[in-house]
Order: sequence, then structure tokens, then C-alpha cells
Amino acid sequence: MDDTPHILIVDDDARIRQLLSDYLRRKGLRTTTAADAASAREKMRALAFDLMVLDIMMPGEDGLSFTRALRDEAAHIPILLLSALDQAPDRIAGLSSGSDDYLTKPFEPEELLLRIQALLRRAAPPPQAGHAIVRFGPCRFDMQSGELRRDGELVKLTGREREILRILASRPDRPVPREQLTPPGSGDNPRTVDVQINRLRRKIEADPSAPSLIKTVRGSGYILTSGKQRSHAP
Repeated sequence: MDDTPHILIVDDDARIRQLLSDYLRRKGLRTTTAADAASAREKMRALAFDLMVLDIMMPGEDGLSFTRALRDEAAHIPILLLSALDQAPDRIAGLSSGSDDYLTKPFEPEELLLRIQALLRRAAPPPQAGHAIVRFGPCRFDMQSGELRRDGELVKLTGREREILRILASRPDRPVPREQLTPPGSGDNPRTVDVQINRLRRKIEADPSAPSLIKTVRGSGYILTSGKQRSHAP
């Protein structure tokens, strides 16, 4: 099998499934479709996917519930949610469920493609000359693999959380503006960055309500308080 990214499209509307599948195939991607969460689970047991395009409004287990379940099961697949709900609270609910991006309907197919390409780039380990490890509090973060451990236990991260942590960890003890934590062209705003930060805090902080590792810099952004400088893995 080649290295062409394989996309799982989950939508209860057969016409939309086929249109998205045909378009992405023409753009050089491999696709598999599923009509609901149960069917998607079956496909995921049989095949490995690089990204999921998931509609929120589905009968039975909806997209938000499915996303939360996948994150609870420690599935790392990047998830792009599709929804006709376009208000800020809807976007925040989607991102809070564990998704990596949120696109409102109707949308241009080219925008969907660009967002998929951006998520695939974020999910890929960045090329690095060294195997840099950043330690902060009880945590150990591998910059190359994106693996985070807290007290030796593996912490499951979404692709978006991993990207934000890489940016913060590349500048330990220095403030990073919110704008630099927002992917170009993603449509994210400072509020959605705050949602991602709060999710990270719940995973690494002893007390997320009084964070000591990822601190807010008023009027600017966030700072990762490492207490240690980078080292290199043996």
C-alpha cells in the first residue's frame, strides 16, 4: 500500500458522502465512507485511517458523542467536524469534544481540502535535527514524536493539542501570543485557542483551575513553565 493519506468520511447523507469521496479522490486522496458511527467503528477495526471527516448531526450516536468516545478510547485520528451549526457556542462545543477542526456547511470543497491538508501536516512529526525532550513539572514531552508522559504514564493528545504543545515547548518560559497558536486559514479565533488550552490543562495540571505549568499571560497569550531546559534523549 502506498503512503497516500486515507480519509474516512462519516455522514448519514449518501449524496454528501459520495460527493465528498469523489472530490477528495480526484485530489489524490484515498477515501472510505460510513453512514453512521457504528459503521465507522467497523471500518476503523479493519483499516487504518489518517483523518476522519465527521458530520455532527447523525441519527443514533451523533458526531460529538462519537468524537468524545474516540478520545476516551485514546484514538489519535485527527477529526474534522462538519455542521450546519455556525454559532460560536457550536464551534466551541465541537472543539471541546476533542475534534481538531470544525467546518460549517455550506462550504467550498476546496476549503475542506485545504483544512484536511493542514490537519495531515500537523499530525506528521516535524523533521528535527535532534531528538529534543522538554520536561515541565511531572511531564516529559518528546518534540519529534509528539509523545507526552505525565509521571511516566502516556497522555493521549489530539493533533491540535499536540501542535499547541509543540509551539509552547519550543519556547519554554517565554510568552507565546494566541495568534501564534492559531493555524493560518483555520478560522480559529482566540476563544477556540482558549478551549484547546483548557483541554491541555485538564490533562497535565494537578489543579486545572489554578494552572502552574501552562500559565495565562494577561493581554498576550500563554507560557509553558518548564523549570528545566531541553535535553537530548540518549
